[in-house]
Amino acid sequence: MSKTVLLTAGGTGGHLFPAQALASELGRRGWIVELATDERADKYGTAFPAREVHIIASETIRGRNPISLAKTALSLLLGTLQARSLIKQLKPDVVAGFGGYPTFPPMYAARLTGTPSILHEANGVMGRANKMLAKGVTAIATSVPLENLPGDLAGKQVETGNPVRDAVLEAAGQPYAAPAPDGNFKLLVFGGSQGARFFSDLLPPAVEQLPDDLKNRLSIVQQCRPEDIGRVQEVYRKLGISAECASFFQDMPKRIADSHLVLCRSGASSVSELSVLGRPSILVPLPGAIDQDQAANAKVLEQAGGAWPISQAELSPERLAEEITKLMNAPDKLIEAAANALKVAKPDAVSRLADLVEQVATKKGERP
Repeated sequence: MSKTVLLTAGGTGGHLFPAQALASELGRRGWIVELATDERADKYGTAFPAREVHIIASETIRGRNPISLAKTALSLLLGTLQARSLIKQLKPDVVAGFGGYPTFPPMYAARLTGTPSILHEANGVMGRANKMLAKGVTAIATSVPLENLPGDLAGKQVETGNPVRDAVLEAAGQPYAAPAPDGNFKLLVFGGSQGARFFSDLLPPAVEQLPDDLKNRLSIVQQCRPEDIGRVQEVYRKLGISAECASFFQDMPKRIADSHLVLCRSGASSVSELSVLGRPSILVPLPGAIDQDQAANAKVLEQAGGAWPISQAELSPERLAEEITKLMNAPDKLIEAAANALKVAKPDAVSRLADLVEQVATKKGERP
């Protein structure tokens, strides 16, 4: 008889992509996969390998005033009741959460119903939602060892790595093709939901400052918000630079593999994919994050010698132009960084996490 897993994740790619990787692996092992998330996941719904996608009410804390807090509390209560009903209906053998506030109701409902559960922490530091949930779960899967965890949580920690999608694994193994001294140089730029606008404002003026010989070599693929595509493409057109701009690239893993240099944020999924694919990068951690999780993620690749993190506050168009110029003129540095990025890769992370799911599922009926 097939076992059932209920996956739950926030509605962004950073949360959904690792969940998608696990769903594919468990599907190959004969599991029935269900997904609980919020309405933002609709654009991924057709691609997510689940029998059904269940939309659960949830809300983050958006302020400290009583009305805002009351609305958040009511939404989470409604979501928890919905998730509890869903768990009683599906009777999953295990619930696995991948972070983001939409995971709170299903994971808390798993605790209320005594269902075994796994919390996956993709970042180098544990997020707020995961901290609130960690005490009630059976196991905590991590991408890298988390430091300074309380003793009761440290004992639950299992380092699995951060699962990457099948498309990433399919593109992995493609050797890094260093740019020829006078040849085409492929720059890939993406920022996700919280970075595309910044790069759309930053990169065009930076490119304008490059020497003409480098401009003639440059080929850009850039993710932009829909409203920014026209103005960004116009700058590149005037500069005579080959560029492709879009709001979303379905084949992003292949585009990463085909690039000579990547400029992006340092979300956990991005860092994991860069390491598995072995590509050099300039990383710009998202500023203002309470936990500074993206800075911690970037540090992993920096310490390995696979990336060059630069804080957003320090990254002007002039600074970026200097960095691009330096790297375009130093193919040996790019080759070395590509090899170093591979050293911290965990391409078997999804298999490790699936093994942990199957192990935890045997604890059904036991309370954490």
